[in-house]
Amino acid sequence: MHHGPAAARELVRAVLARTTPCKERLLLFFPPAVSLAAVAEAVRGRPDAAVGAQNIYWEPKGAFTGELSASLAQDSGALWTLVGHSERRHKFGETDDETGLKVRAALAAGLAPMLCVGETLEQRNTGQKEAVVRRQLEAAIGGLEAASLENVAIAYEPVWAIGTGVNATPEDAAAMHRMIQEWLRSRLGATAPNFVLYGGSVTPENAPLLLAQPEIGGVLVGGASLTAESWVRVVESASR
Repeated sequence: MHHGPAAARELVRAVLARTTPCKERLLLFFPPAVSLAAVAEAVRGRPDAAVGAQNIYWEPKGAFTGELSASLAQDSGALWTLVGHSERRHKFGETDDETGLKVRAALAAGLAPMLCVGETLEQRNTGQKEAVVRRQLEAAIGGLEAASLENVAIAYEPVWAIGTGVNATPEDAAAMHRMIQEWLRSRLGATAPNFVLYGGSVTPENAPLLLAQPEIGGVLVGGASLTAESWVRVVESASR
């Protein structure tokens, strides 16, 4: 919950002005809903950049005051949407079943969902981490046909490493990403895309270490994306 339309537009323009367009890289910006149109305008003309919503509701329209439908997000310029972000799950009570409804609503409206999955510290310490992530994957996208599943990105964000300054080691993150890739391959076959990102206290310093792992296909950046300087440093460090 940062950056209104003017601030978001300025931030995105500053980031794009300091980064070179790259066909092999995609920069996604997920601003608050009020800033979607402003950011969509700012990324226009950059084929390596796009905008997404932080959250959507699964109904297409109706008496759901305060909610944002997938079609409204798309009308505002969004091409993507986050689904099941850890804060939505743990601060607002979003359930695994609700993530499934949101994924399907996004796909029906033509948005690409980025499904966020991850375990709490207690679940990790009690040996449940892989079971929790598999459960989240199964509930949200387990019933999708392969053609639809190919349009879904996954972001592994261990809850215990978000906003704490403590991130999973590159080896720990890679191990979970391998499990997620194996799950995807079981649905898609050997050609499962490597669009599985890591999120959890990502910084310019640790981004290169994380992305050096072949299993990690990108990073979902939180606090380090709030200023152009740190955002650009992440992009630059990830490109080395």
